[in-house]
Amino acid sequence: MTKERIVAVGLLTQRDLDVLGTGFHRLFSVDADEDDDDGFADLIAELDKIEAITPDPRL
Repeated sequence: MTKERIVAVGLLTQRDLDVLGTGFHRLFSVDADEDDDDGFADLIAELDKIEAITPDPRL
């Protein structure tokens, strides 16, 4: 079995998927939490803790 390399991960809304159309083949849906309307609240909170990285201008 050939391993495919992951080149991108995105958090997309249904509208985003509609705009991408049939060219977008693989997705994993996340349902909203029962206690919260936003199924991504915990994930977004953790991502917000990540410090920004300044690109190296020499590269």
